[in-house]
Parts: sequence; C-alpha cells; structure tokens
Amino acid sequence: MTGFTVIIPARFGSTRLPGKPLRRIAGLPMIRHVHLRAVESGAAAIIVATDDERIVQTCREFGADAVLTSADHGTGTDRLAEVVAQRGLAEDDIVVNLQGDEPLMNPALLTRVADDLAADRKADIATLAVPLPRTQIGNANAVKVVCNRAGQALYFSRAPIPWPRDDEDCGNEGGPWMHHLGIYAYRAGFLGRFPSLEVPAMERLEKLEQLRALYHGYRIVVGCVSEAPGGGVDTEADLVRVDSILNARA
Repeated sequence: MTGFTVIIPARFGSTRLPGKPLRRIAGLPMIRHVHLRAVESGAAAIIVATDDERIVQTCREFGADAVLTSADHGTGTDRLAEVVAQRGLAEDDIVVNLQGDEPLMNPALLTRVADDLAADRKADIATLAVPLPRTQIGNANAVKVVCNRAGQALYFSRAPIPWPRDDEDCGNEGGPWMHHLGIYAYRAGFLGRFPSLEVPAMERLEKLEQLRALYHGYRIVVGCVSEAPGGGVDTEADLVRVDSILNARA
C-alpha cells in the first residue's frame, strides 16, 4: 500500500450548519468520526487543518494532530497548501484530501485514490468517479467528468457532458456519463504551487477548482469505482440521517 498523508480541512463557519465539525453524531463530534475514517484507511499521517481554535482543542483531546490555518482561504485546496508548507512535506509526498463533513467516507476510497496517484508518475492529482444514470445528467450538483483513453481528465462540468446531440437512447444506467466524486490525492509539490496559479474564467463560471489544474496543464488521473461515499453533512436533516446510520453500526 502507498504511504500517504490525509489532511482534513474543517472550517467552523458554515452558512447552513455553523460549527459543523463539532456537532455531535452518535455521541461524538463529527470531526472525530471523520478522523476515524482516515485512521481506517491506513494513512501514515493524519492532520486536521482548521480555522478555529475550538476545533484544534477538540481534536487534541482525542489525540489527533491538528493545525490552525488562515481563515481567509478561498478553497480547501489552499488550506491544504498551507499545511504542506507548514510541515515541509517533500515534493513527491502524496496528500489525500478528506473533507471534514464526510463521516460516512469509505476508507478504502482514500487508499484507492492514493494508490492511483502513486501508480501514475505523470499525474499530479488523482480523483474518483462513478457511473452516472442518464436521469441525473441534468443535475448541476452532480459534477460530470470526461476522460481520455488513458483515464486522464479532459474536463469537469456541472453541465451534461458528453452532450447527446441526437438524443440517442443510451439507457438509464449504461451511458457514458461519469459522476465525479470530490475525493483527491495530490502530490505535495503541486499543492505548493496551487495558490499562485491564475484562476481561469472556467473555474469562476463552474465553481470547480480542479479546472484550474487542467487549465495550467496539470494531469488528473480518474479512477472509476462502483459506489459513491455515503454523503456529506450540510444540513440538520443530514445530521439526523448520519446519526441514525452510525448508531446502527455501533
């Protein structure tokens, strides 16, 4: 298995769910559950990167490594870049980004994305995708990805890509559409360069920061998996749903 570091960006502020990382699920702060998923992945190191001292303190209470980062980062990738600089990670070190609101993440997906990046020496980033039913291609929240024959991303979009010009019947399950999952592995050297990269118009329009990497010529390898993670926590309803699932597992 590839040696890798998991960094967990965890912001305190959230429009829909303030203090989200500290909200309790199945008796524990959500950030604790997310950290456990990282432990289960077999990561060599796990770092929580947050903008709030309360989250740092909570993490240290259960033995996690946590660092305080700037509150001004525009993206989670910028927050990862700050941690890479703080810790002096080597250019070729592999960093997996696990969002702090993903307590149902399958640890095997973290291992898979790290292994995919390690296996492709020409890639700067690895990510994952699952087949998308035709019925969902118009869903702007389901980000689509198109790849070349080598499995490298050509483009990501909220729009239906590829577009069925003649509306041929590809079926509801067997079409060419791929749903991009927001799971990434990065080479630390790329993260160090990311904050200084010009933000292209396509990123501003689509609100997809991975397009910045493609615009500047970085390679993203995309692994196809059969099942998406269990869904993140964005609302009170999500808290109730995830609490029920994790209580049932206990």
